[in-house]
Amino acid sequence: MRTTAPRRIPYGTHTGGVGSGFAVVRIAVWGALLLLCGLPSLRADVLTNAAQVLSLSAAQAEQRYPVQVKGVVTAAEPDWAGRFFVQDASSGVFVELISTNHPVAGDEVEVSGVTLPGAYAPIITQPTWRKTGTAPLPPGREVPIEDLMSGIEDGQRLTVTGVIRAIGPDPGTSTNFMLDLAAGGFRLPVITLLLAETDPARLVGAKVRVTGTAAAKFNATLRHLINVTLYVPRLEDLVIVSREAGDPFAEPTLPLNTIAQYQRNLLPGQRVHIRGVVTMQRPGEDFFLEDATGGLHVQSRQTKLLTVGEVVDVVGFPAFENYLPVLEDAIYRPSNEPGQTVKARPATMQEIQDGLHHADLVTLTAKVLDRTLQPGQLFSHRSWTQTTLLLQDNNQLFTAQAELPHGVTTLADIPIGSTIEVTGVCFTETDADQHLRSLKILLPDAAGVRILARPSWLTPGRLLIGLGILFAVLVVAVFWTVMVSQRNAALGRLVTEKEAAQRELQLAHDQLEDRVRERTAQLKFQISARKEAEVQFNATLQERTRLAQELHDTLEQTLTGIALQLDTTSKLFQTKPQAASHHLELARDQVALSQVEVRRSIWNLRSRALEQFDLPSALVTSSKQLTEGTEVRIEVTTKGRVRPLPEIVEDNLLRISQEAMTNIVKHSRATAAEVILDYGAQNILLRISDNGRGFAAPAAGPAEGHFGLLGMAERVKRLNAELDIKSTPGAGTQVRVQVPLERAEPHEAAEL
Repeated sequence: MRTTAPRRIPYGTHTGGVGSGFAVVRIAVWGALLLLCGLPSLRADVLTNAAQVLSLSAAQAEQRYPVQVKGVVTAAEPDWAGRFFVQDASSGVFVELISTNHPVAGDEVEVSGVTLPGAYAPIITQPTWRKTGTAPLPPGREVPIEDLMSGIEDGQRLTVTGVIRAIGPDPGTSTNFMLDLAAGGFRLPVITLLLAETDPARLVGAKVRVTGTAAAKFNATLRHLINVTLYVPRLEDLVIVSREAGDPFAEPTLPLNTIAQYQRNLLPGQRVHIRGVVTMQRPGEDFFLEDATGGLHVQSRQTKLLTVGEVVDVVGFPAFENYLPVLEDAIYRPSNEPGQTVKARPATMQEIQDGLHHADLVTLTAKVLDRTLQPGQLFSHRSWTQTTLLLQDNNQLFTAQAELPHGVTTLADIPIGSTIEVTGVCFTETDADQHLRSLKILLPDAAGVRILARPSWLTPGRLLIGLGILFAVLVVAVFWTVMVSQRNAALGRLVTEKEAAQRELQLAHDQLEDRVRERTAQLKFQISARKEAEVQFNATLQERTRLAQELHDTLEQTLTGIALQLDTTSKLFQTKPQAASHHLELARDQVALSQVEVRRSIWNLRSRALEQFDLPSALVTSSKQLTEGTEVRIEVTTKGRVRPLPEIVEDNLLRISQEAMTNIVKHSRATAAEVILDYGAQNILLRISDNGRGFAAPAAGPAEGHFGLLGMAERVKRLNAELDIKSTPGAGTQVRVQVPLERAEPHEAAEL
């Protein structure tokens, strides 16, 4: 394809005359090279052949380059208003001439004009032409049908072989016929002349070779190809290669279910003869037949009306549509057999999904989900309404469609939500794997629908109305309640004021009689109030201390564990993303644990009811969470008979253990630690030891921002237990808590 605009040079370079031999040779060489390349001349002022015009891009053709070509007119139809195709030795091109004076096929002409992009391919416009004689039409070049239908051969004279599938008059002229030619899986429209004595119907099914000019059909706005038509201007360009052996209606009839089965003697493009009972017809489009073997979809352009139950003979071409058998381009005529009553076959959705019942007259039960109405007109100009019901059966959505005369509202009156029985032709579409893509039930008439159950009275619309009424009643009730409440409040205030006045009068009377006794009572009351306030203050102070311990032993320790996990995640993120993700997940678990602990502390503020608590398991879980991702390995050992302890004992022992393990992880630099919980006969012993760096007394306390040891001491004091902390620099630390049996197990102690 040429990508640069031709160079402009002064006119007259190739105007003729005698020149030197060198000049003649040079021009011949340039012409040969340009003809081989298919590009406009870089030394010529005009484009001199059709190939140069077609090689232009749309933008280049818009520059309106001058053109002078000489060739033979290959197509000029009467309804083209003067337009024609001209072909020279290089190619063929379309000439846009609007005139009653125009050439005809076979004229040898000289055409001068300018280029134009055209609505599909570049063309010659604003032409002037001169007939120089007549010449034979160029021979047709045989090309693959797919090349022809792709549009690349637009304007060229070509030869195609195929089977005539249908014949009809050309809507554009009164003398031409349109042949529907099937070749290589394509349908090619062919416009040609037929002899007056030729019966067009006898040519259906014949194999022919046609030679004509390819003309593209296109969307002019988008410059998109739609189809290709072949124009055959002469009778001798249509050669009949072979005809059907005889009248196809005289051939034996085939069962309907054998159309898509293997048949050794069925040649490509050969029509078959079938007979069946009509179950439905869409005139001018298709109809459906049924026999003892099943149903078949038949496509036909005939508009003669058929009645349901009528037996007809049909000949047509076997084909496939949506991977299902169909008889295309069929013609039909009544059979000598009497009409029959067609009985619908009960079908299930599973059978239809398995590929059965296509084109059969079936009965299905489904629920109506929606409906649509669309007005239209039949071929006979009778008004009709297309009613489509959206149905559901076993989670499969499908439609039932009927074309009814205008004014028939039988289907439109079916309530949404009804359960119905539909009887009609099953029309399915499948994919290459025989999976059901869509299902449509074509109803011959309104009698194909029977209501089995109407929807419940409580429809969505009625439910909305009921809710609206209920809402209105509630609004009135609320308004009435507010008014009554306001009146009751006003009466209450009046009663309260009267009672207050009576109390004041009684108080004044009592003051006159018992002033001394009343004063004494007031002093006693003040003293009691002060004592109660003092008790409340002490209780508040004690609860604050307990709450501080709770926050330190739970939330602060959990946050420390989270910080350690996040530090580990940060260190491993670049080198070991999976390990970092694991530690990040542990941090998330500890966040969830902190939430549980906070909720527990809040619950303790409200109620100290005993909860189910497994102290050894809690110690194991706490040690794993605190040391995960660190170099510290903590071993938890339980001795003696494990038994439940009072809640206050288990809770404080757990908090002491957590504080000790937190100190080991944060400060000791230990590599190993051990937690021993000994359920003894006289005492409950908790011992935590490590091999860390230890510390020298006195240890850091609240003045340095460390409250761990102080919290331990306060918890031990609350339990009336003993606390022993031993630590030597470089030799580790040991925390030992011993709770007497009478504190740990009051009931068992009482029994002893």
